[in-house]
Formats: sequence, structure tokens, C-alpha cells
Amino acid sequence: MEKIYLSDAGPKVSSAVYGFYRWEEVDNAPATMESIINLCLELGINTFDHAETYGGYQCEALFGNVIANKSIKREELVLFTKCGLRVPHPTQPDVRVAHYDTSRAHILKSVDQSLQRLKTDYIDIFLLDHLDPISNLEETAFTLHQLKDAGKIRYIGVANFSVFQHQLLASYLQLPIVTNHIELNLLNTTALDNGQLDYIKQRYMRPLASSPLAAGNIANSATYLPVTVRRQLQDLSEKYEADIESIAVAWILKLGALPLIGTTSEQRIRNIANAFKIQLDHQDWYALYTATKDKAF
Repeated sequence: MEKIYLSDAGPKVSSAVYGFYRWEEVDNAPATMESIINLCLELGINTFDHAETYGGYQCEALFGNVIANKSIKREELVLFTKCGLRVPHPTQPDVRVAHYDTSRAHILKSVDQSLQRLKTDYIDIFLLDHLDPISNLEETAFTLHQLKDAGKIRYIGVANFSVFQHQLLASYLQLPIVTNHIELNLLNTTALDNGQLDYIKQRYMRPLASSPLAAGNIANSATYLPVTVRRQLQDLSEKYEADIESIAVAWILKLGALPLIGTTSEQRIRNIANAFKIQLDHQDWYALYTATKDKAF
């Protein structure tokens, strides 16, 4: 899989990224982790997206254990991790309610814990997950600068930021924001309508599209919109000799976005990888977009 620059100021990453955001109820997580990592590396996916909360606060440690036993060099991997969202969990007795926390104390603690769990000396891209509306952004920005100067993080990103939130944080930073993770798929095109996608591109970044297959709903949901979109995908499936999920991801690729894979299904991961072989026709892209609106322009 081709390696591309994430932004004009960011590192090279694989054209698809694997994220652990759907690992809350994964069976036999250690074995599944090793299997997923092996499959990703086989497909040329060397970029992995973590967060302190993923998998009940366990995914980073599971990943670190697997990588520690492999011959792969650290510099051959690109690791994202993030903090901000905090959710109640037995391992987090101090968290009473779900909330955001981008305070200096929490960022410093989160980074050190992520480094320890991932068994690495640095994080390639450290992201703030959502904007904490009551945070001290001047303090947050100062902390991020310190972490970069210390070599603990190399780049800064955000996840689930609106355009105005993105602009607000950037106004406090002297470092570039190199990525914004947004939900984008054929069942959720909000980012095309609210300016998120346009602003990300304006800042010379590639959008990271989480939930590219809408948590499997594109293929499986029996509700009205997925059925309508699936009918259009099936019409194109024979033309492109491809699975409907591959075509759904090819639609995202046409926007210049990178799919952020969350599934643990080997077939779905391969379907996403196969999307890079499809050159979706201009009018076919619009046929699918029209289907998402269930009306013509």
C-alpha cells in the first residue's frame, strides 16, 4: 500500500489507517490483536490509531506487547494516540461521568502512560479527542509544545473538531495541526455539508475518515437509507467487479480522505484495501452521493 504525506507538515502514513475504536467487546483480544496487526502489515498498513480509552483502556498495552515480540523496527510504524475523552471504567475509579479533559495534568499523565503501554519512546501524532469547552487552551497549547520539545510527541492532531474548534486551538499553537479525524461515509456525509472537509483541505491536510463502512450498516442495515444506498452500490458492483464495501470506500477515496478502519473482520479489512484498486467514475460518485440524499440535485 502506498505511503503518502498526511499533510504539508506531517509525516508519511499508509493510505489506510487501522484504529482500535471498536474494540470494546472483542473476543480473545490478545490473539485478535496479533492477527489484526499481522493482516495490516501484510496489506501494507503501517499506521495505527490508538487512544487511552480504546478497548476498555487496554488496547495500547495489547498492541505494545505484540509489537515488542516482532522483528519490525519502530521507525517502520506510525503510531497515533489521543486523549481528551474520559469514560467511566473499573480501571478509572476517579472518572464518575463521561467528560472531556485536556488539562495540562491529564495530557502529561496520558502521554506518559501511552508511551509506557505502547513500549515506545515517542508518539508520531498525538491528538486531542474533542475540544474541552472549559479547558485553558493557553495551558493546553503550552503543554503540547513542551511535549514536542521533549521528543515525546512529534506532531499534533485533533479528532472530532468542528471548523471553529479547529481554528480556535490553532490560534493558540505555534505548531501545525496535521490531522483531524472525522466521521465520513455514505450514511453520514455531514462533513461535506458543515465545512469540516473543506477546511481540512484548506489547511493542506488529508481528512481521516472514521467509520468508513458505517459500522457495517452499509452492507447489513435494513433501514431506509442504507437500503437505498446499497441498491446503488449493487448497481455499480458488476461494473467495477468489486464488493459493494470496496466501492463505498472508493467513494471516500475520491474525496482525498484516508479510511480509518475500525472493524475486526478480516474480509472487511480486505474490502477496504481493495478500494484502492477502483477508479470510481465522476458521475458514479455523484450517483452514490445523490443516493445518500435520496433526491436529485
